[in-house]
Amino acid sequence: MKGGIKKFQVALVTLLACVCMWGCSEDKVRWHEGFTGAKIVGFVNDSLVMVGSYQQRTESHEGTFEPYWDVIEAGHERLCVYNYRVQENGPRWCDTLGEYNTTNAFRGQMTDSIVWGGDMPNSIRLWKVGETQHLINLKKITEGCSVEFGIGSVKQWLNGTFIARSDESLNAAGDSCQYAVLDTVAKVITYRQLNENLEWIKKCDDVRAWGEDVYCLKFDKEERTSSLFTNDSLGYILENNYFWTAGAILQFQGHILLLERDVCLLENGKIKCFASASSNGISFKNKDENVYITY
Repeated sequence: MKGGIKKFQVALVTLLACVCMWGCSEDKVRWHEGFTGAKIVGFVNDSLVMVGSYQQRTESHEGTFEPYWDVIEAGHERLCVYNYRVQENGPRWCDTLGEYNTTNAFRGQMTDSIVWGGDMPNSIRLWKVGETQHLINLKKITEGCSVEFGIGSVKQWLNGTFIARSDESLNAAGDSCQYAVLDTVAKVITYRQLNENLEWIKKCDDVRAWGEDVYCLKFDKEERTSSLFTNDSLGYILENNYFWTAGAILQFQGHILLLERDVCLLENGKIKCFASASSNGISFKNKDENVYITY
């Protein structure tokens, strides 16, 4: 009888231990082999495009009666470079982060070969083609304004710095900050209001600097035209021969101009569009040769 009681006690202790550990077997973590969520994050030049993607993570737990799957997350973000003018078998280069969770690595293109992400304005992650990702912690300063904004765009600016803004910040009123200047060398981001020399960029859908000149892209939804301004002087107007959506994308991406789905270059003061990017998947059309490139 005593032996039976002892065996019962041992079994009870084992059962309680299993319950406390959410099951007697270890939790199983599975990263899907393939990558998903592929999207264009920037253009290196008139031949190479940067594409971001990530893996999904699934956990399996031992339930009371049967195992169950739970907690689907994203991580292991990957940056790849593809040729979008000539069909190739796959990417020219890829690198994958080891982080368990996503780091918002693909928030936008910063220079020809650098993608930015991270927790702006507290820190910024820079991912350069051919290198691993770098994290820079930032000191935040405000000058002449008090209401800050969430940063959605970082582009090259004057004197080796970068302009940071949101979609609406340039037109903010009152004591609101309208833009910020990021100095990656000093590791400082400074929120400011536009002075009289920069007041004109309020009309811009996107803005950046080349050397000492400030360039501005503006879309006119009534005329269906894309206008390029340099230092507030109208330089070129491109008429669009297709219907534009209300939220048309107009962006500087490195040296490339992305006008909705058209991939263009600025040559001798004129905009020349030579390819188009599909809104579904990673595919392009080479306009000069009417060739489709798909990955």
